[in-house]
Amino acid sequence: MTLFEIIILAIIQGITEFLPISSSAHLILPSQVLGWNNQGMAFDVAVHVGSLLAIIIYFREDIWRLTGAWIGHGLTSNQTQDSRLAWWVIVGTVPAVIFGFMLKDFIEIYTRSALVIAVTTIGFGLLLWYADSKASQAKTVHQITWKNAIFIGLAQAVAIIPGTSRSGITMTAGLMIGLNRESAARFSFLLSIPVILGAGLLATLDLLQNPNEVDWNALLFGALFSFASAYACIYLFLAWISKIGMLPFVIYRLILGAALLLFIFI
Repeated sequence: MTLFEIIILAIIQGITEFLPISSSAHLILPSQVLGWNNQGMAFDVAVHVGSLLAIIIYFREDIWRLTGAWIGHGLTSNQTQDSRLAWWVIVGTVPAVIFGFMLKDFIEIYTRSALVIAVTTIGFGLLLWYADSKASQAKTVHQITWKNAIFIGLAQAVAIIPGTSRSGITMTAGLMIGLNRESAARFSFLLSIPVILGAGLLATLDLLQNPNEVDWNALLFGALFSFASAYACIYLFLAWISKIGMLPFVIYRLILGAALLLFIFI
């Protein structure tokens, strides 16, 4: 990859990892549409490390508080709001882990195409619009129940299909159970931490088992630009989402999906 391609792909990953517009779709599209070389597994690991560091640093106080509450109260009958929320993050992660292991090879072989991305981008974009416009948005993140956590977790598992958007589908599910926009986004971001960490570790193991020559400069630049763009994205999204709603992202998804369909069939 050229330095330009490295920077663009890293920024794309950092931004789209946490916006409801699908990071996997945007990382696949340059090779599908522009003919860029596949960035490779090592680069994928690097940019995901950058995004992971960004969200860990941004939510460091929440992570510390939830971890302490879970250690102190999570295995007792004297649950606190934070220990319960920590449990719901764990519960919501389980479906993605199960389905990710079961369907990883199938997804890699049969769904990484521009047509699949176009269909899922439009379909789940419309579902996000429906959830945002119809839901009550009355609940906070501490009012999530175990049933809600399972529902959002199952939704997150669907995001293994490119174009769905992990953050988009979990925010959609959060809105459907009545969470306000900021709480839906916050729980989605907390859920992303174990998922990104797990995916990164698996990719690293695959990389170690299939060692190739690595461009360390590309990995460094990728991680740095991914970190910077992801941190800015998280900060601005949480600051603005209650005011702007999900409609701008829905419109973007519809335009992107329509453009992809035109590219495929014309």
